[in-house]
Amino acid sequence: MFSISFRHMPARITSALAFTVLASGAIAQTSQPVKVGLMLPTSGTFAELGKTVANGFKLYVSENGGKLAGRTVQYVELDDESDPSKASENANKLVKRDRVDVLVGTIHSGVAMTMARVARDTNTLMIVPNAGAAEITGSMCAPNVFRSSFSNWQPGYASGLLAARKHKTAVTISWKYAAGDESVRGFREGFEKGGGRVIKDLNLPFPNVEFQPLLTELATIKPEAAYVFVAGAGQVKFVRDYAAAGLKNSIPLYGAFITEGTLAAQGDAASGLQTALHYADGLKNPKNEAFIASYRKVFNATPDVFAVQGYDAAQLFAAGLNAVKGDTKKKAEMIKAMENAKLESPRGPLSFSKSHNPIQDMYVRVAMGNKNVMTDVIVKALADPSPDCKN
Repeated sequence: MFSISFRHMPARITSALAFTVLASGAIAQTSQPVKVGLMLPTSGTFAELGKTVANGFKLYVSENGGKLAGRTVQYVELDDESDPSKASENANKLVKRDRVDVLVGTIHSGVAMTMARVARDTNTLMIVPNAGAAEITGSMCAPNVFRSSFSNWQPGYASGLLAARKHKTAVTISWKYAAGDESVRGFREGFEKGGGRVIKDLNLPFPNVEFQPLLTELATIKPEAAYVFVAGAGQVKFVRDYAAAGLKNSIPLYGAFITEGTLAAQGDAASGLQTALHYADGLKNPKNEAFIASYRKVFNATPDVFAVQGYDAAQLFAAGLNAVKGDTKKKAEMIKAMENAKLESPRGPLSFSKSHNPIQDMYVRVAMGNKNVMTDVIVKALADPSPDCKN
């Protein structure tokens, strides 16, 4: 085995050789592909959302010639099945077997929380492109874990402010899991801040879509408004069931994601529904116009908020990589650059809080045809307070 000894060499030669060895090691490292672990659902309730997030991430990379900071991007993709019981094993496969440079995922909050624990324990860089679980950027926050999407509190809070503009009482309906609970808490806080009162919280287990008993109870309570949090395929059925039950015109419905990416399937049942979210179809800014055109060209489809979140996950990772010229071993420098990143996102200006959660504008949208059209900004530069983060 060839080795180098510096013991009896002159100092100037020693320094030169040492620099050469270190430099050649850095060059070798940055000449290898950078590995991106995409742990997203490709089956089940959230399959379409996982696909769209991945599309957004890959679009940004393709716009940069398939490279980030001069390094070719290699994807290692794994179906998380939206199953928290498999999350630890799956995340560890990507980190320990495949040795990915960044872990990107996921949609389901329960799966994402386990992924974040693995990332924290192994000091692996992680970017969450959707799941809004409070713990990820709250009590579990870590220097190497970022989110490019939202906390569940953010759109819930904004929706509460929106509903309080016109209504004094409300009932909430949600799936009984972390995302649903946290979204409802955000709504309650915003609604109460605006002078409203939540009468009752109704829920059912994830991913149950038998909504009729809850809608019957809602009709009996007769609040001035209702707020809902379900996602994926559940959105379509809920909105249709709500309209079929005759509630659409008597109890105005509010939500965050309830019409996102599903308007074509929801049809007339969704028409006129108001939502509050950090992106709107056709948002007027140069970055979004270019993003929409690029996405349509590559995927022959119109992007939604999930595609934006994937795109910005890639943008954020690139900000870190560019700062260290592609040398992922300089993790501390990468993290600092990501913390200070100010991204030009299709959603508008995007920066990050102390807990690594997005600071972003929240828009009022109205469902018109197949678009969620922006009509107002309900709150500018909204940051999750993240009081439990000790990062």
